[in-house]
Amino acid sequence: MFKPSYLPWQFASLMTAGLFFLPVITLLFLAFNSDDGYQVWLHLSQTVLNDYIVSSLILVFGVALVTLSVGVGCAWLVSQYSFFGSRFLNWALLLPLAMPTYIIAYSYTGLLDIAGPLQSFIRDSFEVRYGQYWFPEIRSMGGAVFVISFVLYPYVYLLARASFLEQSQRLRDVAQLMGYSRKSAFLKVTLPIARPAIVAGLSLVIMETLADYGAVSYFGVSTFTTGIFRTWYGLDSVNGAAQLALMLLSFVIILTLVEKHSRRQARYHTQGKSNTKNKLAGAKSTIAFVLCALPICLGFLIPIWQLLIWAIKTHQQLLESSFWGLVKNTFILASLTAILALGFALLLAYTHRIASNRITSFARQIASFGYAIPGVVIAVGILIPLANFDNLVDGWFRANFDHSTGLVVSGTIVALIIAYLVRFMAVSLRTVESGLGSVKISMDQASRSLGNTPLTTLRKIHIPIIRSSLLTAILIVFVDVMKELPATLILRPFNFNTLAVRAFELASDERLADAAMASLTIVLVGLIPVILLTRAISQQKN
Repeated sequence: MFKPSYLPWQFASLMTAGLFFLPVITLLFLAFNSDDGYQVWLHLSQTVLNDYIVSSLILVFGVALVTLSVGVGCAWLVSQYSFFGSRFLNWALLLPLAMPTYIIAYSYTGLLDIAGPLQSFIRDSFEVRYGQYWFPEIRSMGGAVFVISFVLYPYVYLLARASFLEQSQRLRDVAQLMGYSRKSAFLKVTLPIARPAIVAGLSLVIMETLADYGAVSYFGVSTFTTGIFRTWYGLDSVNGAAQLALMLLSFVIILTLVEKHSRRQARYHTQGKSNTKNKLAGAKSTIAFVLCALPICLGFLIPIWQLLIWAIKTHQQLLESSFWGLVKNTFILASLTAILALGFALLLAYTHRIASNRITSFARQIASFGYAIPGVVIAVGILIPLANFDNLVDGWFRANFDHSTGLVVSGTIVALIIAYLVRFMAVSLRTVESGLGSVKISMDQASRSLGNTPLTTLRKIHIPIIRSSLLTAILIVFVDVMKELPATLILRPFNFNTLAVRAFELASDERLADAAMASLTIVLVGLIPVILLTRAISQQKN
């Protein structure tokens, strides 16, 4: 039996969850309920579908392999060894998280392309022409794997490092007493214990790779995300785009289920933490430093240096009103989304706290599901129902008042904000739940015994206590919205641009230097949550 005072909370929680499940319902309807759906699907399967599948799998496999090697290797070195610069590298390895994949793609293209400084230096120094020497092509599958990997490896690094630090040193000591070498102890004891954490980080990397549009589109790599855009705008087929989106979503769902199954099947418990580090000196210290510094250079320092050079050349953009208009649009979208996401997250998390049951648990899970859905899929699932709603409103006003309302929702920033909420609600929800989890349930009971309602308890007790968690939730969603590209490209109103869209448009026109100021602004703002993470890491015992 539900307590009557909690029924409004549970109803609001379910309605919120329904909003976040809307894109999936729409995709199912579009994919299977259309006259030309089969013909479009037949055309796609006979022409480009195999290319999308193979390219996506190659990209995912390549990125997974690189991020796994770099993330686990760096995590092991900084968590288990003390060497020159290890305290700095401990947090600096997170810096590439501030770099969106499409921005690092522009930076390396400007650096490594035919007219870039590196190839120009080779031609001038050795007096050769283009074609007379071999140079890797950055605009390729290999280039996409490279740039995406060195942006996303921190997901694996962060979780693997935490797992290594939580493991007891005594396990490795016992392994060595049993005759295992340090390498064997790592492979047969330490790594298997850390496997659930590593798999969780790797699953995030794979989902972000499947969701990427900016980098793969710029490099001309055919994946599901680029295919959805081509089908929608090139073939003018919403149904075909929905079918591809649903197929991509199926891959993401399978990946999520595999990741959860892996964590459920692997349960390891250790006592104590690894507080002692082996000290490296001489050549070993130098090698360890170079191995850990290389990902930072490739994923952050080199592209940020290229952006700074371009930004200095195009600094006059700071005086143009159009640039500050982009900043204003981006700030409004990010601020409104972050505030609304916090409100919905508080509703869902607090409802589950005061009325924990299957309904509230289901609502939380549905709301969190959006983070695993690529932005382009959400955009397809959001636009159609909103367009139908606009048509209904317009038809009603025409019939009753002989007046056309035009686009009420789908042509405004409301559609964008709804898509952002679906995409990033999980980020806000997890942060809020973490904050509420630190508040003892006895405080709720004491407040209710004094006659306070659940809303009063939330407003006067919980919110002041978890204020830092709430601010963190707002900040992370704010930054994520600034970096989001595919959903913004599809749903933005006419003549409405953001920093991400403008950077993409300029880069697509090969105006890489002009795109630097918008790109650099996104990166600098993206550093804020990374700084928060590094502060949290620096407070841990090394």
